[in-house]
Amino acid sequence: MKSVGLLVLGLTLAATAAGQIPQIKLKELQHLLTTKGERVQVVNFWATWCAPCVKELPLFEKLRQENNSVDITLVSMDFDLDPDPGKVERFVTRKKLQNKVVILAETDPNSWIDKIDKNWSGALPATLVVNTKTGKRKLVQHELHEGDLEKLITEVSN
Repeated sequence: MKSVGLLVLGLTLAATAAGQIPQIKLKELQHLLTTKGERVQVVNFWATWCAPCVKELPLFEKLRQENNSVDITLVSMDFDLDPDPGKVERFVTRKKLQNKVVILAETDPNSWIDKIDKNWSGALPATLVVNTKTGKRKLVQHELHEGDLEKLITEVSN
C-alpha cells in the first residue's frame, strides 16, 4: 500500500513540476488522510470563486514557511462547477502559491462530503487537520485567521 501512496505522490510532484495541477479522486484524498505518518496533515478545501477561501490562502503559505513538520494540501473544489483545470492553474500561478495544490475531480458533492468528514456540511472554506499517527482530527468550516492553524495543529498533536 505504501508503494501506491509513493506512486501517487510521485505523479503529483511530477505534474506540479510540469505546471499542471493534478486531479485526484476521493479515494486518493482518503488515502492521504488515513495513511499513518509522523507529520500532521493540513488539508484546506477551497475554490477560486470563494472570497473567504482566497483571503485565507496566505495563512497556509505562511505556515509552509514557518513549520516544516506539517504537510499542507490545498484541495480545489472548482471541478464540480467548472471542470477546467486551466482556471485553477492560472489562479495558482497568479497567486504564486507554493503549497501542494490538487483538484478534487469529483462531481455531486452530496455523495462524498461525509466520506471526508462526517461533520462537514460542505461549506467552504473548510480545513481538516489530521494527526495520522493517532487518528485525532479537527475540522473547521469557516475562514481561518492569524494563529488559528497553529492552534488546530496543537490540538491534534496533544
